[in-house]
Amino acid sequence: MKVNKALTIAGSDSGGGAGIQADLKTFQELGVYGMSVLTAVTAQNTTGVQGIFPVTIEGLEAQLKSIGSDLTPDAIKTGMLFSGEYIERTAYMIREFQWKNVVVDPVMIAKGGATLLGEEALHAMKTCMLPLAKIVTPNIPEAEALTGIKIDCSEARMEAAKVLFEAGADHVVVKGGHFGDGEFVSDLVFNGIEMIELVEKRIQTENTHGTGCTFSAAIAAELASGKKAENAIVSAKKYIQTAIEHGIDVGSGHGPVNHFAYRRVTHEQY
Repeated sequence: MKVNKALTIAGSDSGGGAGIQADLKTFQELGVYGMSVLTAVTAQNTTGVQGIFPVTIEGLEAQLKSIGSDLTPDAIKTGMLFSGEYIERTAYMIREFQWKNVVVDPVMIAKGGATLLGEEALHAMKTCMLPLAKIVTPNIPEAEALTGIKIDCSEARMEAAKVLFEAGADHVVVKGGHFGDGEFVSDLVFNGIEMIELVEKRIQTENTHGTGCTFSAAIAAELASGKKAENAIVSAKKYIQTAIEHGIDVGSGHGPVNHFAYRRVTHEQY
C-alpha cells in the first residue's frame, strides 16, 4: 500500500492555529502522511506574535537532508522561511533532491500585523522560490510586495498574477480575503492561459487565524494524493471554506480555523 507523503517547511506556531501545526493537522485530515522541517519557533497566540526564534541554518539543512535521504515527499508546502539566506538554502536543497509539487505560501505578515519575512528576503523569494513553485498562493499584500503592483482593482490583480507567473510559478492563486469587503470572496487562479475565479460566500468571523497556511497545506496534500493542480486548488478551497465556517472559538483574539470540520461535514457529523 503506497503512503502519500507531504512535507511542510515552515515555522512553529505555539498557539497551534498556523504554521507547521496547521499544516500537519491539514495533512492528517486529508489522508496524507505529514512531515516537517522547522525554520523558526514563534511565541504566538490568537492576539499576535510575541517573538520569533530561528533555528540555525545548519539545523535547517540537516532537517532537509534527513527527509531527502529517507522520506521523499510527494508534495511540499513552504511557509515562513524567515530570511533570504533560509530561502536560498531551502531552494538549493529542493533542487538538489529534485522534489516536485512545491506549493509556495509566501508568508510575510501575520494576522496580528507582525512582519514575518523581511524586505531583504523578497529578492530571494522571487528569484529562488518562485521558479520552483508548482503553485504560489499570495494574499493581496503579499502579491503587492512581490510584484510592486498596487492591487486596488480586478485588472491590477490579474496583472499581478501574470507577473508572478512570469517569475516562474506554474500556477498562481491570488487570494481574495483582503480584496474588498462584499458578500463574496474571490480567489483568482492563473495557469498561464486563463484566469479562473473561485467564488465563495464571505464568512463574517474573527476566527481566521491560519487561513493561508491551511489553504496551501490542503493544496499540497491534494497534490501528494495525485490530483492535478487545478483540481487540488478547487478541493483545497472547499476544505478551507468549511474550516472557516466552523471556526474554533478559543483565545481572546483571532481564533483558528477548524481543521477537522471538513471531515466531519463530509461524514455528516455536524
